[in-house]
Parts: sequence; C-alpha cells; structure tokens
Amino acid sequence: MRRIAVLDIGKTNAKVLVVDLATGVEEVLARTPNAVVREGLYPHHDLEMLWGFVLSGLRLAAAQGVDAVSITTHGAASVLVDQDGGLALPMLDYEHDGPDTLAAEYDAVRPVFAETGSPRLPLGLNLGAQVFWLSRAYPAEFAKVRHVLTLPQYWAFRLSGVAASEATSLGCHTDLWNPWEGRFSSLVSRMGWEALFPPVRKAAEVLGPVLPSVAEATGLAAGTPVLCGIHDSNASLVPHLAEAPCGVLSTGTWMIVMALGGRAVVLDAARDVLVNVNALGQPVPTARFMGGREMEEIMGGRIVEPCAQDLLGVLRGGVMAMPSLHPETGPFPGKRFAWIGGEPEGGARMAAASFYAALMGAECLSLAGAEGPVIVEGAFGGNTAFLRMLATATGRVVKGSGQGAGTGLGAALLAGPLAVKAGPAVEVLPERDVLWTGYVRAWREAVSR
Repeated sequence: MRRIAVLDIGKTNAKVLVVDLATGVEEVLARTPNAVVREGLYPHHDLEMLWGFVLSGLRLAAAQGVDAVSITTHGAASVLVDQDGGLALPMLDYEHDGPDTLAAEYDAVRPVFAETGSPRLPLGLNLGAQVFWLSRAYPAEFAKVRHVLTLPQYWAFRLSGVAASEATSLGCHTDLWNPWEGRFSSLVSRMGWEALFPPVRKAAEVLGPVLPSVAEATGLAAGTPVLCGIHDSNASLVPHLAEAPCGVLSTGTWMIVMALGGRAVVLDAARDVLVNVNALGQPVPTARFMGGREMEEIMGGRIVEPCAQDLLGVLRGGVMAMPSLHPETGPFPGKRFAWIGGEPEGGARMAAASFYAALMGAECLSLAGAEGPVIVEGAFGGNTAFLRMLATATGRVVKGSGQGAGTGLGAALLAGPLAVKAGPAVEVLPERDVLWTGYVRAWREAVSR
C-alpha cells in the first residue's frame, strides 16, 4: 500500500488528508471546525455534519487514488449506537459538566488507579464517567444501546459496517481498560456493560472494505480496506516505537507527553499522570496538560513569531507565566495562572508563553520517567522558542517535527511501512547561557513557592 487516506478528527478541527508512504508526505485535502452543538439534551458533536465532511473529503482523496482508509481521533469520546446503527444518544462533549453531577456515585464504582492507570479527571474526561452518567440520566435511551464505540472505531463502523473496540482508545484514561493485563477493567463487568463493547481488534487490523454506499458516495474503489483506527496521541507515537528510550510530545489542544522505554517511576495520579496504551498494546507512562488550549488563551488566538530581542527581553526581565489557566488538569493541580515580571505583549508575550509551555512539558517528561531524546510532534514542533527552552529544561536534544500533525503519518503507518526515513525538521541542543539556565531555575523556584 502506498497512498492512505486518513480521517483526523480532533477536538477542535477535523481533517481529511492523504499520506504517501513512499515519501512520507502528508497532504491535507479538507479541514473543518469540529464545533460543539449547544442545543438539545446536552452539548454534543454534530456527527452528521462531520459525516458529510468525511464523505466530501474522501471524494477528493479518491480522485487522486488511495489504497486504504485509516482513522485517528481525540480521546475521551465514544458514540452510543443502537441496533440499527443510528445514535441511541448524541455524542457527549467531554467538556460538559453533566458527569460531575453523579461524581459521588461514580467514584463508588470506578476502579482504582493501580488497576487502570487512569486518574480521576473532571467533567467527562474519564469515558467511564460519561457512560455512567448517560446510563443514569437517560435510562430509556441507554437501554437501546447496542454498541459503545470509541470514536475512531465509530468512524470505521460508519465506513465499513463492522463494529470493533480498540486498546489505544480504551486505554486513554477511560477507567474501562486494564493496561497491564490487556483487558477490560472491573468497571465494565461491575456495571454489566460487557455486551455493549464489540470485540477488541488491533489498531492496524482491516475491519473490511468500505460499504457499497460509501464507495458510491465517494468514488473509492469497492474493495478499499478500512483500518480499525487509533487514538491520536498514540498515532503520533507510531513512528517512534522502535526508537526507545525517548520522550514523545504529541501537541495540539492537549500536550500529551509519553515515555517510551523510560525509567521506572511512581506515577502520581494527582498530577495528571496516567498510563496510555500504544499501538502494540503496551502500557506507556504519560503526563499531560492543555498546552495548545493554554497557548491560544494566553495569546488571545493571535500567534506571532518572536524575534531575538523578544526572547532576550523575556529572559533578562524574568518575565514568566505561572501555571495554570486550567488548574484542574496538568502537573500543578490547583495553581492559578499569573504573570511574574509584568505582563508582556506582542512577540515578547509569545516568547514567554512558549517558554511556559516548554517548562510544563519538561515537568511532564520528568513525571512520566522519560529518558533519551525528546521528539515534539504537532503544533509545537515548529516553535523554535519552545524547542530551545524544552532542550534547556531537560538537558537533552529535542527534535521538532515542524508544523506536521504527526497523527496523520502515524495513522497511515498502520497500513504499511514508510519507504523512506524522514529526519526531523529541526534538532535543538540545550542552551548553556546562564540567561537560559537561570530562567529555568527561577521558574521552578517560583512554581515551588
């Protein structure tokens, strides 16, 4: 297989792209906001709008010729499907606070961190809490559920008609999976949900060809295979599975920091540390924070390129952002965002925000026990200020991927090996200048106070 169409459904945006496995080149064919619908029973994603977008994107891909379809999506997401393949309930937005209304009841039945590697998270960030709340809040509708499908597998189901479960999505802080034993957690049996989850398939497995209706709507060849699909952070990890030990930062709305072959550490669930599951079914210590979301909020949505003088001004002035804008997540729970040394503007603000994200990323690497070089995939992969501070804070070489998402290539690689080994867009060594090392030390001291 050479040309792979990839559906990349992120929390903020959805894309259809084609990856050429002969060259490693990704071409984005279509993009649309993944907006949350506020009307109805609760905030939810517009799956029919997205389905129309997927079909139109695949039409563009089919016109160029593709050999398979792969899928990657954000986590903390599932779709409850009825006997006819329709929606038993709308797809809940994980930022809705509905599940919190039953927090005490859910806490009484959820498994402990030692079983699942899944910390207790707010809102619907634990998928088990979503399913629990929906089952209690809407019992009549929940009684019609035939399948609970994690999000990549929902789109695979729409394309192929085959229902499947998959470990990278089930292992994404859901409370539903035991990563150490590779099976469903005790929560699933405790709640009597076993029959709702279809058989577990590997991310790279072919579920079947596209449905005839999909082939007709898109122009894809009738036998085009549909892969089971993968959680987006783990898609970013696929190209690096053979490079351990290393740390991988998958960056987008969230910064997901994963340790491949790192040192053994005691994982602190209170600091947003968890265990992911990679495409090989192996547990991966992980730490995270809302890096992309916080960067966007700090900058007010206006991303600018800092110049050398902006960097120097921030370093010399000790201008620092303190964690965090989303204190319910990340390595410093409960701490509130603040500026030290004055609130900067323009390029200086971008420099300070980039340094802040890098220092938070370095803290996450430490919490996950990462060793070896650090690879940055996604939105932060082309941010030079971020890469320089991350290298300085970790004392390791940092390899930036440029602006590529990482997830698209990783999802495509499920279909076959890459013919060429593409190097990183940029490789950054730690700074030795006391301005940089002193900034790292001062930021850490300020956070500890």
